[in-house]
Amino acid sequence: MKKTAIVTGASRGIGRAIAKRLAQDGFQVVVNYASNAAQADQVVGEIAADGGQAIAIQADVANVNDVERLFRQTLERFDGIHVVVNNAGIMPLSLITQGDVDVFDRVIATNLRGTFLVLSQAARHVAEGGAIIAFSSSVLAKSFPSYGPYIASKAGVEGLVHVLANELRGRSITVNAVAPGPVATELLLAGKSEDQLRDLGNAAPLQRLGQPEDIASVVSFLAGPDGTWVNSQVLRANGGFA
Repeated sequence: MKKTAIVTGASRGIGRAIAKRLAQDGFQVVVNYASNAAQADQVVGEIAADGGQAIAIQADVANVNDVERLFRQTLERFDGIHVVVNNAGIMPLSLITQGDVDVFDRVIATNLRGTFLVLSQAARHVAEGGAIIAFSSSVLAKSFPSYGPYIASKAGVEGLVHVLANELRGRSITVNAVAPGPVATELLLAGKSEDQLRDLGNAAPLQRLGQPEDIASVVSFLAGPDGTWVNSQVLRANGGFA
């Protein structure tokens, strides 16, 4: 029986790379997306063109009914769920001193509430021996101005990962987080100058921005047979950025 992986936020960027990598690893992949059906369908098509199997399912991870439907429709289509990767996230920047509650609430809703909802469903449905993977960020170690809402959300994600790993004791399910450093995606590139991007790349000893495939490789490890003894960890895949 082929194994099935759900990847949230998989229509672009890191999520897209993860979905394609897990398909290459032999998983049937559910490409979750919030709004861009065309991009999600393109990912499904690329996976199919490479000989893999994937479907696209729309769901807003911050919406409890959507998340429940995402898992229900996955189980209606495939025999079981073996890996869940909650990659969906947003990163609008806002200074704490500005007190922009709307930005704060929006970031917390998607990044932290969304992680809570996806992890809760994953805990109920992932098969024994499976893997649950959340996304944090290496920017937690930097405390850059204007990253307050984002850092708060990701610090919460790391807390949830450690607690859920303990709650799933005895089921042989690993629960980990990946914390990328700067990765060349739309999420990072938006609104930054060439000088800012060059400085971000040079901040790591490897002196480059990460690529989505760098992060997909880490997820592949955690989702595969070589990662089964790694549990309740935050893997900081950042080239030495932090």
